[in-house]
Amino acid sequence: MTYGWIYALVLMLPLLGYVVFRRKRDAAHAATLGEAVEAGLNEPPSLHPVVNPALCIGSGSCVKACPEGALGMVRGKAVLINASACIGHGACRPACPFDAIDLVFGTERRGMDIPPVSATFESSVPGIYIAGELGGMGLIRKAAQQGRQAVDAMHARMVDKQATPLHTDYDVVVVGCGPAGISAGLSAKSHGLRYRLVEQEDALGGTVFHYPRNKIAMTAPVDLALIGKVKFGEVQKEKLLAFWADVVAKTNLEIHFSERMNDVSRRDDGALVVHTAQGNWSTRHALLAIGRRGSPRKLGVPGEETSKVVYRLVDASQYQGQHVLVVGGGDSALEAAIALAQEQGTTVTLSYRSEAFSRVKGKNRERLADLAERRRLRVLMSSTVASIAEDSVTLSWGASQPGQSTTAEEVLRNDAVIVCAGGQPPTAMLQAMGIRFEVKHGTA
Repeated sequence: MTYGWIYALVLMLPLLGYVVFRRKRDAAHAATLGEAVEAGLNEPPSLHPVVNPALCIGSGSCVKACPEGALGMVRGKAVLINASACIGHGACRPACPFDAIDLVFGTERRGMDIPPVSATFESSVPGIYIAGELGGMGLIRKAAQQGRQAVDAMHARMVDKQATPLHTDYDVVVVGCGPAGISAGLSAKSHGLRYRLVEQEDALGGTVFHYPRNKIAMTAPVDLALIGKVKFGEVQKEKLLAFWADVVAKTNLEIHFSERMNDVSRRDDGALVVHTAQGNWSTRHALLAIGRRGSPRKLGVPGEETSKVVYRLVDASQYQGQHVLVVGGGDSALEAAIALAQEQGTTVTLSYRSEAFSRVKGKNRERLADLAERRRLRVLMSSTVASIAEDSVTLSWGASQPGQSTTAEEVLRNDAVIVCAGGQPPTAMLQAMGIRFEVKHGTA
């Protein structure tokens, strides 16, 4: 009898260990979900999974397939616990053995504007095509595939002589140099089309370029014209950007950087005209692969046009020993200030126009408070940038009371300004072109 209890205990120990593990895991994931809800970060920015609890068996395979840690297990079921981290690559859906996951746009609370497109990715405006994140596809592989397929369709139309004869500068103007834009450019080059590939930033990569350092950026192979199948699994942002740069160099793909699109109009003969900061280019087709981020939101103050003002932090080490002002109150601003404060000899000031941070991760808030307490950086709430000079920046803030208004200014020594105020989505500009949008509330 004694030996029987010993054998039973030996058999039960692994089961007990698993039960304890699951309880700890579920508790940790529930805490992450609670933090996201409290910080207002539980609304996904793009394509995201919705789990059907009736079909979910709690295997956790989708959680393991998510490199961003956006999915977790709560009470034995898969849940989107960190929605702001989800980039819509969709690896979770095929990982589920019971088809319990749907990929959707928007939520019941917040709709997402998506432009409907044809099977060849042509928008509601003839000749204007949309590929990649702007169309709701955050998955890099799918975005690259859409860019290639759209240009393939343009070429097929031209070969079949369906297009009206036109005298234009180009056969296609591709706007945006992320995965969809690069893939489209390669396809245009492979078909021998006259193309112009423009990018408003000074570097390639599109949305990927703005990912945090070492972020996992691709989770599936991709087919590229002139290159073939790229057998990437999970790869960090830096390696992927280096790969794109190598592709551009090997194929001599011509890219016009720092060229922002302002509008697309139509000539009397039916040709499109893409208006950019560098010129007006007539074309048969325009492919918009500009993402949903749009253009950086600017401050609109004197001196902002100087070269020391940037709208993202790429590498904190380049500001070592400098006086840096970070402007903004979201996670990107807090993370930039925190990263800069780690650099030797760097003086960091964070300016935010509101009285308190909202919609930021709790860990970022705690790290910022700790650095401020240790005087590694300054945090100036309710402050705005008044002007920017060559070696200084002027901040202003004030408090109003009934019958009295007070304002104050402070001039800070400054070598660089990093504005993290988000972007201006391109929706309004595209609607002015005639492109139709549909609002998705948790639907595919």
